[in-house]
Amino acid sequence: MFLVVVALLGAAVWFISAPLRREPEDAAPEDPGPAADVEQLEAARDAKYREIRDAEMDFQMGKMTEPDYRETDRELRSQAVTILRDLDELDAERR
Repeated sequence: MFLVVVALLGAAVWFISAPLRREPEDAAPEDPGPAADVEQLEAARDAKYREIRDAEMDFQMGKMTEPDYRETDRELRSQAVTILRDLDELDAERR
């Protein structure tokens, strides 16, 4: 009797969970496309701008020496330029 109840319970769980086990037919493609790339690059650009402003603020408040600030600023701006170039390339590809 116990085995019958377990078998019926297992069959009910299997039947009820069938929709959860199937993959949707209209599943999104693996590659989200260039729009997602643009969003990521724009977020990276904004974050880099914040880092530049934070470094400037730290220098103005005396938390950073001038040589350290110059080096940090140069590196951050170089990274920002790279991000902006990548954004420009994606924009050119989309046109």
